[in-house]
Amino acid sequence: MKLNRDEIMKILPHRPPMLLVDEAELGENGESIGKYTVKGDEHFLQGHFPGNPIVPGVILCEMMAQSACVMFKDKPAALTLFTGMNNVHFKKPVVPGDTVVSTCTLVKSKGPFHFCKGEARVNGEIRASLEFSFALVPPDKVAK
Repeated sequence: MKLNRDEIMKILPHRPPMLLVDEAELGENGESIGKYTVKGDEHFLQGHFPGNPIVPGVILCEMMAQSACVMFKDKPAALTLFTGMNNVHFKKPVVPGDTVVSTCTLVKSKGPFHFCKGEARVNGEIRASLEFSFALVPPDKVAK
């Protein structure tokens, strides 16, 4: 079952301009698959780099993490807070017009903490990969 942006916003607390998933679904093996097409007018491209826009690596990491949301669609509403990133690799730039397909697999969970591996591809070619962890935290439990 594919989720559109409206359905994704029922799972994720992110909103434009930081919602970086256009659609998401569960794959055959339980992995999440998310897609985002870089339009070229995103706020993060305005200064990165003038005349030669390239999606910042940290934004690719965020796209992968957000695409993992579909794996947790049946969990109670929560904020998804990054707790770590390891083995982050950037292979080739992502530019306006590219559709990023993020595939994430759940490695393990322990309480509110979840550990995943992710890859971002454009036209089947790996552009970035990482291992990441995050916590699902009820909104009223986040320290401010």
